[in-house]
Amino acid sequence: MGDYHQHGPITTLHRLSARSTEDLEAELVRWSINRPMSLIIPALYSELEGPALVGIVDELAQVPYLSEIIIGIDRADEDQFAHAREFFERLPQRTRLLWNDGPRLKQIDAELADFGIAPNQLGKGRNVWYCMGYFLASGRATSVALHDADILTYDRSMLARLIYPVVHPTFGYAFSKGFYFRSDGERLNGRVSRLLVAPLLHALRVTLDHSHDYLEFLQAFRYPLAGEFAMHENVVRNLRIPSDWGLEVGLMSEVYRRYTPQRICQVDIAGAYDHKHQIVSPDDADDGLHRMSIDIAKALFRKVAIDGEVLTPETFRTIKASYYRTALDHVDRYNNDALINGFEFDRHGEEDIVELFASSIMAAGDDFLSNPMETPFIASWSRILSAVPNIYDRIRDAVEADNA
Repeated sequence: MGDYHQHGPITTLHRLSARSTEDLEAELVRWSINRPMSLIIPALYSELEGPALVGIVDELAQVPYLSEIIIGIDRADEDQFAHAREFFERLPQRTRLLWNDGPRLKQIDAELADFGIAPNQLGKGRNVWYCMGYFLASGRATSVALHDADILTYDRSMLARLIYPVVHPTFGYAFSKGFYFRSDGERLNGRVSRLLVAPLLHALRVTLDHSHDYLEFLQAFRYPLAGEFAMHENVVRNLRIPSDWGLEVGLMSEVYRRYTPQRICQVDIAGAYDHKHQIVSPDDADDGLHRMSIDIAKALFRKVAIDGEVLTPETFRTIKASYYRTALDHVDRYNNDALINGFEFDRHGEEDIVELFASSIMAAGDDFLSNPMETPFIASWSRILSAVPNIYDRIRDAVEADNA
């Protein structure tokens, strides 16, 4: 089947031609008059010292259609935040940095905690959530894209293709998600998507009694863990997002809950993509791919439970058995795919990761059964606004003061 193949309920927008970035940007510039656009980048301060972010800033400096760039900075003291401001000051667009560890935003966080509606843990989810709050408070755009700060292969065409579907005047999409081929040119990457999510979704559909539209929805995405997406402001306002490593899966669950498939698409944003790789951390369930796999599995279990599935220890043992056999079959396929393309392939290492992920599925099941009422989602900004009517003014003033 050709690359134009449409599989499942979600529209796939492919790269079928070598259309130039300048051509895409010319259209986006025209549309930006009535459909202004922003960009959110969640970042750790340490990423300012890494190899990717300098190139990202070089590319973004050439983007002509953005009304605002919003960058969330985590784990930065006062001197580091001052350095971050200098680092990004060459961007010609209006650029605002959120000092998430600064006294102003921490005071707001403490007040939200008094209402019981603050994020309950640190991490990317919290960073993204506060950036979304500032995006709504700023009011300078009607659509926003988001991508990570560690993309080694970044060029500005990724952003143009990502946001294009939601600002096109006739497409009608409220949400677009990027996908790509994960590789550094020598091996297949994307281990969590390849070796956990894909076989686990298959195992869930085989094991559970009901045919879940939700599972079919997730299986339609070529890269469900991609951290690149774009959406209209109304989507941002009403989203609840997880604060743990289940961010991408949890966000997709919320989009599925609120919008029909006709309002959602996935778009091919890069021929090849590479970014920072997480450590596996086999001996520490609170770090690296080990923790990520547990959080992702729990996010999926919570969602199918919400849809009416009764999950028991026997259910999780069956899911694990089905997952393990399916994942090993996938290793065979990836081995063959890698070899025909001249890539390196560490079969032993891949099967070790499958065994780790199988144990993570059981750990996630145990966690779910011990605390089935856990609610890791951060409240939507609509709820925050109801509880604290002046919250947008507070956030806007705090960010402006930090950036002054």
